[in-house]
Amino acid sequence: MTENLQLGALLAACHWIGQKGWSLATGGNMSIREGDAHCLITESGKDKGSLTAEDFLLVELESGLAPGGRRPSAETGLHTMLYSRYPETGAVLHTHSVNSTVLSRVERSGALVLEGYEMQKSLSGQTSHLDQVVIPIFDNSQDIPALAQKIMASAEHAPLQYGFLLRGHGLTCWGKDVAEARRHLEGLEFLFQCELQRRLLEAK
Repeated sequence: MTENLQLGALLAACHWIGQKGWSLATGGNMSIREGDAHCLITESGKDKGSLTAEDFLLVELESGLAPGGRRPSAETGLHTMLYSRYPETGAVLHTHSVNSTVLSRVERSGALVLEGYEMQKSLSGQTSHLDQVVIPIFDNSQDIPALAQKIMASAEHAPLQYGFLLRGHGLTCWGKDVAEARRHLEGLEFLFQCELQRRLLEAK
């Protein structure tokens, strides 16, 4: 029953993401954990704003494969990586918003540092605008297994928290359940918009 409720919540989140314009065309992918060995993830090539329950595939965390020959999202390996490494993760959302895509290219370093924004407190565990929220940025790659290994190697030294950006690609974020992942997505998108606007104004 809980898993069915989570799928319903994920469908609602996907439709909301579509309405926001954060995953245009067939971009992006979303998933929820399904027990210890599987996740449910969006099938490749689907419009996220009009998904149904039938558009999610049961995928093995170990192999990343779905039964029946249907093709899960191209970034499935990034979802299975997060579920395998962080057992507390219950939902993963990957979006392609303009703000996250542009900021990931404008910021030349390996991380976007957010500081001084009250909305940082929308992220679990954040209690002050004075703290720093560090969102790692990784170069985009079509080789998902190699990219996953690179991200995990980085996480050995700096554990992932809330999300990461792929340069010129978008945001991947997560939470203990769909509600938390959705809150992290909305909070980060607001912070990205603020940060991009701040940089534009300061450049004038």
